[in-house]
Amino acid sequence: MASRSGRSSSGRSSSKLLSYLSSNTSSAPPPSSSSKPRRSKASSSSSSGSVKESSPREPPRSSLPPLREYREYRESRRPKETRETRPSRDTREKESREPREITPSTVFLSLIAFRLINALLVRTFFQPDEFFQSLEPAWQLAFGKDQGAWMTWEWRNQLRSSLHPLLFAAVYRVAALLAFVLRLSPTLRANLLIAAPKTAQAVIAAVGDFYTWKFARRIHGDGSRKNWAVLALTVASPWQWFCSTRTLSNCLETTITVVALDLWPWEWSLDSELKAARKSRSSRTQERLDKELLNRLRQCLCLAALACILRPTNILIWVTLAGIVLYRNSWEIQKILAREVAICGSAILSVSTLVDRLFYGVWTFPPFKFLYFNIVQSLAVFYGKNDFHYYVSQGLPLLLTTALPFSLLGLYRSANRPPSSASKHWRTNIQTQLAYVCLAMPLVLSLISHKEVRFIYPILPSLHILSATPLLETFYPAVSRSSRIYTPRRLTLIFILIVNVFIALYTTIYHASGTINVLSYLRDQHDRHTTPNHAQSPSSGPGISTGFLMPCHSTPWRSHMVYPSINAWALSCEPPVNLNASEKATYVDEADQFYENPTTFLRQNMLGGLWHIPRKPSYLSKPSNRRNPKGYHEWPDYLVFFAQLEPTLQRLLKSSAYGECYRTFSTAWHDDWRRKGDVVVWCLDPGEQQSWKTVLKEREERAQRKLLDFDIDLSPITQTLERHASTATKTLKTSANEANIRARKAITNIRREIESGKWTPAFLQQSRTQSGVKLSWPSWGKTTQKKTLLERVQRSLFSKPSSSSWLSWWDTKGKKGSRKGKRELWS
Repeated sequence: MASRSGRSSSGRSSSKLLSYLSSNTSSAPPPSSSSKPRRSKASSSSSSGSVKESSPREPPRSSLPPLREYREYRESRRPKETRETRPSRDTREKESREPREITPSTVFLSLIAFRLINALLVRTFFQPDEFFQSLEPAWQLAFGKDQGAWMTWEWRNQLRSSLHPLLFAAVYRVAALLAFVLRLSPTLRANLLIAAPKTAQAVIAAVGDFYTWKFARRIHGDGSRKNWAVLALTVASPWQWFCSTRTLSNCLETTITVVALDLWPWEWSLDSELKAARKSRSSRTQERLDKELLNRLRQCLCLAALACILRPTNILIWVTLAGIVLYRNSWEIQKILAREVAICGSAILSVSTLVDRLFYGVWTFPPFKFLYFNIVQSLAVFYGKNDFHYYVSQGLPLLLTTALPFSLLGLYRSANRPPSSASKHWRTNIQTQLAYVCLAMPLVLSLISHKEVRFIYPILPSLHILSATPLLETFYPAVSRSSRIYTPRRLTLIFILIVNVFIALYTTIYHASGTINVLSYLRDQHDRHTTPNHAQSPSSGPGISTGFLMPCHSTPWRSHMVYPSINAWALSCEPPVNLNASEKATYVDEADQFYENPTTFLRQNMLGGLWHIPRKPSYLSKPSNRRNPKGYHEWPDYLVFFAQLEPTLQRLLKSSAYGECYRTFSTAWHDDWRRKGDVVVWCLDPGEQQSWKTVLKEREERAQRKLLDFDIDLSPITQTLERHASTATKTLKTSANEANIRARKAITNIRREIESGKWTPAFLQQSRTQSGVKLSWPSWGKTTQKKTLLERVQRSLFSKPSSSSWLSWWDTKGKKGSRKGKRELWS
């Protein structure tokens, strides 16, 4: 046991409670108000430094429970300062029941986790630029020019800024270093290198989502429900789920744009009345706010310049906003804005030019070449030409999906709604400018022939902010109230969420997934055929060869093949660079040449034509010293194509050693007829062909076993249904018999009453006269047959009043013209 000096404070409190309760149960009267309660030496010594004050009167001990009385007694003995600072028990319980406010850091971390899951679930192909404008140059920057990265014509002609690939090159270097430190196997290293850019882009997407919410808080206020409506629109957007975690330059551009919009000095674009109200502050406060405003402006302009370097079309957003500021402000503000634009723009441009000099090896200015090649030479038309109304009829519906009606309503309101107060005017002013931006950018881009929905992606956060108010007005009453009046709205909201989830999952997991899955198959085959000596260094040694007979850039390249020892080629689609108008009119790229005439292309562009095709794969045959002539493709170990091309290749290569060794689902439908169907792989290895046949046979047997198991599982249900059906049949027969018996009894009773003369049927109501009986039957017609029937009834029924011969006549007449079943009712 512990000594007395080592007792805890809880032990002392327990002893005090016991002594107090024992004194409470004694017969001594309670102390008067004038007398002070006794205190121990410890308590008196502890309270010697505090302010002395008279203790309040204790409540009657008989009216309170002992424990509660003791708590109030101890509360009254504590100093006043402590009583005032410590919350009461009711207050603590109320605070524990109230939900805690969600902090911005919690929102940000939740968005990062959400986008990481999103990025890892994206397994489909969207645009070639996702890989060839970011990851392929980054791969070359990180690992060298001899690692097999595909540098497209834009990089050879210096059309792109190297800032975007530089980001992912750093990510690749960190991932490779981590794999080296952890001594990962080649397979795990490949998986890490594939997942690393996705992880980085997920963080970028989460930053964009967070600043969209933060920008909404700046517009609507911290406590507004519209902020959460904006966040819900962002998180539940199918386009955001489908596109935001892809390594497109448009995704980084969108994130940078929304961060810059949050930093933009919206105070400069206010009306004169609001400016005067804000100038009424004190000089020190106004000076401090002006410094903060200037710092935010510089940060905003640096980010805007970076976005314009990545995508020159982003300048449309800032030209619109700067034009509003210049129009509404004095010459002093205009000079400040022009000065900061020049300083920040020059700084970012200098950094970009220096980085491009190191990347390309020559001094170049990619934004100028981007505009020159795409607008002056119209090379963008080579990749597609769209109608002028594309962004209205297709772009915005794809970007917004189910939020389109709310966005259109928000755009209309923001452009036409008059302000009702100063605070609302402040919010409406920002929304009006966002509406101008959302209208100006698609309108100007519609003048360019080549259009894509991702070109207007940077305005999506602004559209979500404008959509929040109509969305909240429509669905918040249905969510916050339990009235049945709002049931249709609740069902509509549930339907919208289901549609969004379906679109998001289908487009990121199933649609166009075959072009990603086939590269996983090729990596597996490379690991399978790599000798143990080269297992730890997959970049060297013999590998496999692959050819893609597909439209150009249908699959990712080295960023997903990973291994440089996978020797691959694919059909190209280089545009007619530096050709005159007549040459451009007759120019046909390699992919189009193949699909126009596959037979001629294979004869003229494949090494050996259609007659000299290898019988064994390269990893099973002796290496050849023969060089491949320029412009020719070697017959590969693995030939990859879409199922649409399968009948043609079966006809052309039926005498070769090629056979199917892999097939994976790609699309159920596609707007390009060349990309329809599964992705099929043919190989030269007979062992792999036989293994694939075995796999298909096992799949078929497994499917049959599942069907059998399904039938076996259904047998108890079938037996139960049959048992219930038999029981139901017996019940119906019993009910029918009972009804038949009841009907017979009722008819028998009616016959007895009629025979006894107590009751006469309604249709035979009669009036007796002295001459006989006269029937009153006006509803019958005057046909001869009915008259004869009435006469028979008169004679048979009333010639002998005491008898009931009309029933015998009815039985006779019914038995002559009735079936057996009807006759039994009267027998």
